[in-house]
Amino acid sequence: MTQISVERKHSLGREAARQKAEALVERLSREYDLKAEWKGDRVEVKRSGANGSVEIGEDSIRVELKLGMMLSMMGGTIKTEIERALDKALA
Repeated sequence: MTQISVERKHSLGREAARQKAEALVERLSREYDLKAEWKGDRVEVKRSGANGSVEIGEDSIRVELKLGMMLSMMGGTIKTEIERALDKALA
């Protein structure tokens, strides 16, 4: 099992960051068949072969993702895509 952890700082404030994260999670849910469940400022995401969370803080967003065996082979690509998507969403 591969563990991916990505954190990005922001200066948007918690509410604005959450709005951007909600839009990003909605798009990724459609593209990658993710199931997302919000619990306060944290969203749990799941799909076949992967599960994790996105936590929105006052000045940072942290993504934690565990990949099953089949997706582990693409771990580097998945991490790069998460970093790119976060950078774009927080710009």
